Amino acid sequence: MTHFRMLLAFVLALALPLPATAQTVEQFYASRGMTIIVPTSPGGINDISGRLVARFLPKHLPGKPNIVVQNQPGAGGLANANVLYNSAEKDGSVISMMERAIPLLALTGDANAKFDPLKFTWLGSLSSYGNDAYLLLINAAHKARSVADIKTGGMEVSLGANRSGSTNLTFALIARDVLRLNVKVIRGYTGAAPMMLAQQRGELDGQVIGFWSVQAGQPDLWQGKKLLPIIQFGRAVRHKDMPDVPTGRELAADATARQLIELAELPFEMALPTAAPPGIPADRAAALRAAYASMVKDQAFLDEAARIKLEISPIDGEAILGLLKRAAATPKDVIERYNKLAGDKG
Repeated sequence: MTHFRMLLAFVLALALPLPATAQTVEQFYASRGMTIIVPTSPGGINDISGRLVARFLPKHLPGKPNIVVQNQPGAGGLANANVLYNSAEKDGSVISMMERAIPLLALTGDANAKFDPLKFTWLGSLSSYGNDAYLLLINAAHKARSVADIKTGGMEVSLGANRSGSTNLTFALIARDVLRLNVKVIRGYTGAAPMMLAQQRGELDGQVIGFWSVQAGQPDLWQGKKLLPIIQFGRAVRHKDMPDVPTGRELAADATARQLIELAELPFEMALPTAAPPGIPADRAAALRAAYASMVKDQAFLDEAARIKLEISPIDGEAILGLLKRAAATPKDVIERYNKLAGDKG
């Protein structure tokens, strides 16, 4: 009888699912689905990117799990980062797109950032702005043709901007207060499209906007040379298509100004990042990173990204950590000056 009971217990044990810690990566992902959180509403670039990752990542992940997209907008992506870090399941079943500026909030001391960006499990970023640039762009009809015209030539340009803390406002203020250009910042616009309409009506001279964004959103104006790039931010070197347009870093008058610009440009160098919570099992973290690295080389993935006009210049999780470590080493006085600019309420 004792022998029978032992045999029965053994058979029952074989029938029970393996505990998560005893499963291989393939067994774990084959036995359950995954979630990718998108911290914005449907339709924006983070949503488009997240759905692309959800579609193609499973192909490269052992077990080929189905990935469900959950849109969870709120607090500009900060709430999502806090939840991902502190509350999300740390078993490898949850990953998230992250708003590109969110890690910078923690590094610059935002009290609402309840996470350490260096401890996330970074999978990589679809874009490092390798093929993009953040342009200070003006109407070609304006008499200014260069930075020199706006700085010492007595010519003023009016730049539109969004709310306090928005990237276009921060870089308009950098142009005015760090690079000392003769810029008038006009706030209150709700996005790039309304600002472009204001430019066409002559209410604004320009704005700061992504190179790919303007080509996709205003192809006729760009191809018709109705828009003139004056400075390119988000880049260490000049874009190959704009060899005569200086970078913001080139124009910095001293090391402090350059460090501030580099800090502000961090979000562009990891423009479409994907992360998982800290502390997930090492084998699953390695599998997620390897799958991500394989995905961004997949020709079908690249073809789909090109079809939807998504700029792809990927970096891996280690490269993201390197960027964050560099930003974390920024001198305190530079961070304080940056915070003053980013928090300028006008």
